[in-house]
Amino acid sequence: MTYGDYLHMETLLSLQKPKAPNTAGRAVVLAEQFFIITHQSCELWLKQLGADLDAAAEALLPPCDPHDLELGLEFLQRSGELIRVLQQQLAVLEKLPLRYFAEFRTYLDTASGAQSAQFRRLTALLGNSHHQGSLYEAFAVAAEYHGQSVHDVLRRGVECGVLHRLAEALVDLGNGYWHWKVAHLALVSKMIGEQDGTGGSSGVDFLARRVTRPFPELRHLRGKVHHP
Repeated sequence: MTYGDYLHMETLLSLQKPKAPNTAGRAVVLAEQFFIITHQSCELWLKQLGADLDAAAEALLPPCDPHDLELGLEFLQRSGELIRVLQQQLAVLEKLPLRYFAEFRTYLDTASGAQSAQFRRLTALLGNSHHQGSLYEAFAVAAEYHGQSVHDVLRRGVECGVLHRLAEALVDLGNGYWHWKVAHLALVSKMIGEQDGTGGSSGVDFLARRVTRPFPELRHLRGKVHHP
């Protein structure tokens, strides 16, 4: 077994196939390759993020002992870091020159990031401003199993041990997700302005309506700590 065999390097490095013709110029072709690699990397991180969040939710299902809760916390904390990696990838995309993007964008045809099945799966796990999501529901069930409501956990703080740390990890995860979506909105606004998005969306307006913060009940109950 070699490093290349283990990572299937030959296959991996053959998956970047720009659509722009070579006649477009080397800079354009490399810019599109850069665009493809960045999005493929995001999808790989989304695969890990979804798997980790599924594992976190499963660890919180009763009967969940302290070891299970600590395991769930590890998955949540790693997921928070993965969200930050996704946001950093947007900072990398800032280095895509507009003139080259405009030249190869037509070759995307109807392909759109909004079609990402893994992103839709992430949304189901995290929820939005109106829907709690399965991850928060698992946490609420775990707290109840240990004789606490979510409000109790937030009010008592560190007295609740790992339950408190889980709540804080969820807050960090939700805020990280929100920052990521805001950064994505800013990048798209910079790159396409008021134009329609690929795939037939309304572009920036479409994305702006979907910049929401997960875990609405958690944020509401956390705010009530200020009013005993």
